[in-house]
Amino acid sequence: MHNPCAVIPVYDHELAVPAVVQGLLDAGLACVLVDDASSPACAAVLQTLAGHDQVFLVQLPVNQGKGGAVVAGLREASRLGFSHALQVDADGQHDLKDIKAFLDSSLEYPAALICGYPQYDASVPKGRLYARYLTHVWVWINSLSLQIPDSMCGFRVYPLKPVLHLIESVNLGKRMDFDPEILVRLSWRNQPMRWLPTKVHYPQDGLSHFRLFHDNALISKMHTKLFFGMLARFPLILWRRWLP
Repeated sequence: MHNPCAVIPVYDHELAVPAVVQGLLDAGLACVLVDDASSPACAAVLQTLAGHDQVFLVQLPVNQGKGGAVVAGLREASRLGFSHALQVDADGQHDLKDIKAFLDSSLEYPAALICGYPQYDASVPKGRLYARYLTHVWVWINSLSLQIPDSMCGFRVYPLKPVLHLIESVNLGKRMDFDPEILVRLSWRNQPMRWLPTKVHYPQDGLSHFRLFHDNALISKMHTKLFFGMLARFPLILWRRWLP
């Protein structure tokens, strides 16, 4: 059964998130909002949004970071009986016009992870754009393939069963390192992935939680961990890919 919802990690995006939620509801998707210990002003907005019968709210008492919030949302989506979850950022950077294409692809390939391949406009911060290119190279090395053209875009449809199986079996990064790490680790397990282009704009309310130096350092540490993990799993990864 294909029963998707949307998962939105939220940390102080009270200005942008109402429009994001409305766009998802208009597309026919129930929404799981994850309040990642936001300010009282943002928490109040989320409580109001949760008054809709298709909006569910998870409140984290301590800030977990984007990855930790996404994991909490995926677990709640599964608990509520959904089979797939569309991860969407709360700041309005993702083009919700692409929802139908992503859900159609997920419906056609329900076992696959449907990933966004970002098409940036002039709003993208140059520091983040250049850092992505280095991440691409490390992801190709650590995944032993070129099947992941972009690992940082958070607009993707997760099939919940295999993704939660991975989440419960390994200690994933909880912040901006989550998005690339989960793709590499899923690729080690031969998880089917499909890629769709999607427009990305930064950000609607002018608030970004990406910390240029701290998060890039965290991502570099993650790549180092994955590299040694890849070396330890090298024969198993290749064996899985050679299976018929």
